[in-house]
Amino acid sequence: MAIPVNRGRTAADGSPYPDRRAPSFEREIRRMFTHIAERYEWFDHVASLGNDYVWRPRALWDLDRFRSDGPPIRVLDLGCGTGELARQVARHYPGARVFATDFTAAMVAKAAVESSRRAEGRRLDFGRANALRLPFVSESFDLVTNAFVLRNLSDLSRALGEMRRVLRPGGALLTLEITEPTAPWFGRLFHTYFDRVVPSLGALVRSAGPYRYLPESLRSLPSREEFLHALKRAGFVRVRAQPQSMGIVTTFLGEANPSSAEKG
Repeated sequence: MAIPVNRGRTAADGSPYPDRRAPSFEREIRRMFTHIAERYEWFDHVASLGNDYVWRPRALWDLDRFRSDGPPIRVLDLGCGTGELARQVARHYPGARVFATDFTAAMVAKAAVESSRRAEGRRLDFGRANALRLPFVSESFDLVTNAFVLRNLSDLSRALGEMRRVLRPGGALLTLEITEPTAPWFGRLFHTYFDRVVPSLGALVRSAGPYRYLPESLRSLPSREEFLHALKRAGFVRVRAQPQSMGIVTTFLGEANPSSAEKG
């Protein structure tokens, strides 16, 4: 007799609906992103009302004003999805080689295809990697980036520690993430849309589960101030939080602790 496979929580339309409390959470996240890979990019443009076209370039603008050394040469983009941020990083830093990784094979394949059609795609390498167990030697990169990834991880502290490990001393981290709005009145409007309208839009494309999970995932993140403390605990000595769009997303920036030799 075959042993039933636990496929995790599922929405009424059959789409994956990850449950952070479940032991299978990481597997459910991978299944969710496999399910939405083909529609992920265009749906995000629609659901964000086009604002995501601004958020990534603005995050790189914030990064330029935060970093204290020259342009990065080796960049790691974690949870690359369809490759939007990785491609923008490659365009923004024309001397950089960008390693774009995701732990979902369908996303890596989609990102590689999309990037092959663009000139900057020649400076991108794609592969699978888990942010909690990065397959890179320590101090490999000048810059680590990620967008809308950390709320999907089961262990934030471990992921931040891995990002710090693969950064060279003095290297920088850029994390762009959904956050709570800065003004209470705007927060009420935001949650009406984010908690109700976006899941309804997801249901129209038979993805009710992923887009019901989306507002739940926001509640798993620490506040901006708590996140900055988490960065410091991970070994980032200079940190900054730069809200965008009245706080519905925030650019988090960190500079890796210099080595003892550099201090001396």
